[in-house]
Amino acid sequence: MANNTPLGIKAKKLIEKGNLVPDDIVIGMVKNKIESNTNHNGFIFDGFPRTIEQAEALDKLLKEKNTSISVMIALEVEEEELVERLLKRCEEEGRSDDNLETIRNRIKVYNDVTCLVCNYYDETGRYKSISGTGSIEEIFDRITKVIDENINTPA
Repeated sequence: MANNTPLGIKAKKLIEKGNLVPDDIVIGMVKNKIESNTNHNGFIFDGFPRTIEQAEALDKLLKEKNTSISVMIALEVEEEELVERLLKRCEEEGRSDDNLETIRNRIKVYNDVTCLVCNYYDETGRYKSISGTGSIEEIFDRITKVIDENINTPA
């Protein structure tokens, strides 16, 4: 999106409405990123996968690369706090996609679609839920603890 490619512009329009980018586009972008960064010792995907189809496609892609997801971390935050955070981000950063209508739609999409991904990874013991409230340092410590406990754990 930052490069204003036709694909990026299309994705940005969907995101600004609080909708998800189609799976084939997202998987293609992830595959390109993985293949262009072969010297790294792993990846952290933020906000991905968002659908079971994406999770399955990611597992297939990673299996082809002889690797897998070690852990899926979900930050749990009360809905009203999420709304407050995003409205504050709108004020501070001027993001047009952080309006109340779009925020409520994002939360609905998360509850209807993305939450199912948690179940997908939970079935194989790769899902960890942690509190997303507190200071940035406290949340960071929780995240790194879960990563450290699960890194190099074969799925």
